Amino acid sequence: MKKKLLSILLLGIMVVGLTGCGNKDQEKVELTQAMIFKETYESLNNRTNTSGKEHRTLNISQDNPFIYATGEDIVEKIENGETFYVYFGDKLCPWCRSAIEKAIEIANKHDVKNVYYVPIWDDAGNEVLRDKYVIENDKVVKVHEGTQAYYKLLDYLKDYIFDYEFAANKNGGDKLDVNEKRIYAPTFIYIKDGKAIKSTSGLSDEQKDSREKLTDKMLEDEEKLFEELFGN
Repeated sequence: MKKKLLSILLLGIMVVGLTGCGNKDQEKVELTQAMIFKETYESLNNRTNTSGKEHRTLNISQDNPFIYATGEDIVEKIENGETFYVYFGDKLCPWCRSAIEKAIEIANKHDVKNVYYVPIWDDAGNEVLRDKYVIENDKVVKVHEGTQAYYKLLDYLKDYIFDYEFAANKNGGDKLDVNEKRIYAPTFIYIKDGKAIKSTSGLSDEQKDSREKLTDKMLEDEEKLFEELFGN
């Protein structure tokens, strides 16, 4: 009887020990991804893009909630009926760099642990998720196919993303519609039970240039937008 009891106690200790290790390993994975996100976005500080424009300098918290994901991961989570936040953006995107610090601040304020991050470009700025159109001979022409997951996301998120349109030429003018939705960057979406119910760019309407200095009013607007998103 004593031997049997001792065996049960030892088994219980092993299970607790293994469970504890599992939790620590998960925390380590999340922390590592947070650090990678921080280092990735800060790696462009004091650097310029291919056009010679300087990237916005960022100070990313190492406690940020971002976990790297692919379009396929997000499709799977939606189809599984999960509840989560997702951010579509990129370190190279100047508009994303305008909003990301405030996004982290408000997410942390509301103790949001995980925001799945889907990068839209590779390091050279080429599309890795979305499709791409250009104007050729006054016609809209697709020059790059999006992933299969991307087209599924366009359908799943259609009520919370915008039409894909752009100026007919470099001087502006009439907008040309691609007859398709577009996941612009930055886009933050809250998905509940597999259904998108909130989204925001996190950007103030006051901001007209992606690289201009953020005023107090712009930051106030950003805070309100992220409060609406993360303050469930």
